Amino acid sequence: MYMANDKRYEKMIYRKCGNSGLKLPAISLGLWQNFGYGSVFANAENMCRTAFDLGITHFDLANNYGHPYNGSAEENFGRILDNGLRTYRDELCISTKAGYGMWDGPYGDKNGSRKYLISSLDQSLKRMKLDYVDIYYHHIFDPNTPLEETALALDQVVRQGKALYVGISNYNRSQTSEIKEIFRELRTPFIVNQPSYSMLNRWVEDDGLDRYCAENGIGLSVFSPLYQGFLTDRYLNGIPADSRVGKGNTWIGQQLTEEMVAKLNRLNGVAQKRGQKLSQMAISWLLHNNAVVTVLSGASRPEQITDNVGALDNLDFTEEELSEIEAILRS
Repeated sequence: MYMANDKRYEKMIYRKCGNSGLKLPAISLGLWQNFGYGSVFANAENMCRTAFDLGITHFDLANNYGHPYNGSAEENFGRILDNGLRTYRDELCISTKAGYGMWDGPYGDKNGSRKYLISSLDQSLKRMKLDYVDIYYHHIFDPNTPLEETALALDQVVRQGKALYVGISNYNRSQTSEIKEIFRELRTPFIVNQPSYSMLNRWVEDDGLDRYCAENGIGLSVFSPLYQGFLTDRYLNGIPADSRVGKGNTWIGQQLTEEMVAKLNRLNGVAQKRGQKLSQMAISWLLHNNAVVTVLSGASRPEQITDNVGALDNLDFTEEELSEIEAILRS
């Protein structure tokens, strides 16, 4: 039977999520890849246990994780909970999402309708064998559903006790501002937006989303912090056959040009001077933005999770380091 590390809370940093009382670990575990259909269950379980033993209390899922068998990541996480982690349920922050295409027909396609969101959460709770999730997200803005309908559906699941807080994902600044006003009137515990963000993907800065959220009590839980593996040591000397780009498992593989590899090596040089791996510096850089509450990190093996948590050993940047990084990124 699994017994958690009794020193799990000694190193991890926890930050308040927006204006709420909920604290999230600076690094969370995302179960998008390597936890669903076709994944090795023992490895997935070991990754979740490693994460919790390191103080990672936040596990982030979605209804469609585990493609092509949508929902299989939630099913496997339910099994992982059953194998000992469920004992610690009240120490865990479990989130899930709905919004992308999930099941056949008009009610499970990509949308934000009341019918889809409420039905999907019921399915997710059954798969994970939970009474509630801590955070329930609308996964992507839907221009074809009135935003009031989406907001009211999220508000309802809180009032029913199926979720403690709600969030949105992949919403820009304008969309976030609009739904926030609805939630304010409803007094819904809306606390977080989950966008993609990394050194190589800075749209939240260009859009002003990070500044808006920081000024309005909304936390940012950011995904793809390593830009599909670019911001690791995997591609500094070519494309390994077993990598995402080598397997063709990422839509950004064509961006791995000679110029990009040169940029990554220059960033790696800065990281080495800081005593970090490139991946660790990339995570530290994100956490330097005060709008970011937690960095959602994926993994394919437990050692990667340990490495990512190592980013917390050096979160401070000198002005010279920030200037050098900025020059590299803008080159």
